[in-house]
Amino acid sequence: MAQREAIFPANRHALYEAHGYSAAIRSGELLFVSGQVGSRPDGTPEPDFERQVRLAFDNLRATLEAGGCSFDDIVDVTTFHTDPEKQFETIMAVKNQIFSAPPYPNWTAIGVNWLAGFDFEIKVIARIP
Repeated sequence: MAQREAIFPANRHALYEAHGYSAAIRSGELLFVSGQVGSRPDGTPEPDFERQVRLAFDNLRATLEAGGCSFDDIVDVTTFHTDPEKQFETIMAVKNQIFSAPPYPNWTAIGVNWLAGFDFEIKVIARIP
């Protein structure tokens, strides 16, 4: 059985300690990244929605890099949205900048009614190169 190793980015935000979870877990050749949100360093939500989405991707990038991965290594994406219909255009604009060419990772988007004060969350599974 593969060992589990907790992974944290260098400048991790306060939410990990406040809620008792790891940014990611490395297990074998896979990196399982916890839901990343657009949090500021103190753990509070970025109020501007587009900046919140970009910050969530920045936090995701930092966690991937800490685990030896990049966006190119992502195989599975799950996103959570508090108002998918209203937010879709903004999220797609950011997503299309990050994943600009095939092959794209598979993606599941889920509408939710609560994200602890956030409006967008992204979690991924990546293969460690």
